[in-house]
Amino acid sequence: MQITKIREKISQIDERIVKLINSRGSLIKKIGELKKKSGQSIYVPEREREVYKKVAKYNSGPIPTEFLKNIYREIMSASLALEKKLVISYLGPTATFTQLAAMKKFGSSVDYMECLSITEIFNEVEKGNTDFGVVPIENSFEGAVNHTLDMFVDSDLKICSEIYLKISHFVLSKTKDIKKITKIYSNPQVFGQCRMWLEKNMPSAELIEVSSTARAAQIAAKEKKSACIASKMAKDAYGLCVIAASIEDAPTNITRFLVIGKTLAKTTGGDKTSIMLSIKDKIGTLHTVLMPFKKHNINLTKIESRPSKKKAWDYYFFIDLEGHCKDSKVNKTLEELNKVASNLKILGSYPKAI
Repeated sequence: MQITKIREKISQIDERIVKLINSRGSLIKKIGELKKKSGQSIYVPEREREVYKKVAKYNSGPIPTEFLKNIYREIMSASLALEKKLVISYLGPTATFTQLAAMKKFGSSVDYMECLSITEIFNEVEKGNTDFGVVPIENSFEGAVNHTLDMFVDSDLKICSEIYLKISHFVLSKTKDIKKITKIYSNPQVFGQCRMWLEKNMPSAELIEVSSTARAAQIAAKEKKSACIASKMAKDAYGLCVIAASIEDAPTNITRFLVIGKTLAKTTGGDKTSIMLSIKDKIGTLHTVLMPFKKHNINLTKIESRPSKKKAWDYYFFIDLEGHCKDSKVNKTLEELNKVASNLKILGSYPKAI
């Protein structure tokens, strides 16, 4: 009888929750109409950050804040769909880590488009076939994803947001016997992240590089003595068995992804700015470029160099710094950089991932 009475109270609360969510949805539709009239972007990263901060502030338990954020991600995903059915491009096929990152950001109420390459993701967003794209940019264990960096050289797309995804790798196969496996398929970076485990547990298996972990799962699903290293999501997507779980060498294996689009996020007070610059090939130039950051007390969180591919020993530098390009001291720093750099490009200012 006690359980029945408690469940009756839960049902009453559920009724109120559904009504409140729909009331929220009605207001969201009004905002969508106003955005449409003024030509504003449907997805607003700074508002997303604000909602998550308030969820954390209002939460007094017993449900952990992280779980509440997951619930609100889906509420916001449904809200976006009420304003406009967004289409998000990601590096496919189904069950890649890029898809997992995209779903972590945008939820299940938007549409997703598989792309065969990072180049294709950029192209689809540039053409307007998708509203935003999700691309990998760096891994805490293997470093930068150079293909993504290179795409920013000629692209006018902006970085709108960032996503951090904890990576856990699984060995998946049609067979359940690890001794029968002669080939393992996966992405080159993934092999790097699991190198020690593979040398210890599957030293005789041939490692074959493919474009993505999901592509590896597709191949392993068709070959009896083959396996792949992929996400757990790939197990169900391609009908595979788990041979080994969490085989990554580093326990804190995290990949950072970027959301790319055509809009620049507004300042939130907790932002990051990404820039790309080239410098003149002479002694002391890099030191001269770095001085404005020290002068204005700007913290750099990343600096990466890439060959320009236009001239031998000519490089682009990709820099992540704390602050928004509209912030006074960041703006002054960028103005000074513009005087000493051969070329300076702001790739985007966006809220730091929570």
